Amino acid sequence: MAEASQYVFTHKEVAEALVKKQGIHEGLWGLYVEFGIQGANINLPPAEDIVVPAAVVPVLKLGIQKFEKANSLTVDAAMVNPASSVK
Repeated sequence: MAEASQYVFTHKEVAEALVKKQGIHEGLWGLYVEFGIQGANINLPPAEDIVVPAAVVPVLKLGIQKFEKANSLTVDAAMVNPASSVK
């Protein structure tokens, strides 16, 4: 059988994993992505003499943030990572 070379996750799956990693047990938490933006002049192939301005948008940070209302980015921490009742 072939070995997997890529795994893809939904926004909710990433949020769930990060909620569990942080040990959060309550509240609505959703995916947070921080982008940067830089400008550059780039060559437009195939001609080497054609230069155009372009924007480069790197992903700077990934995380989770608390939300007031549920949406397609959020998970309920109480559901995906319930607090242990064992003391």
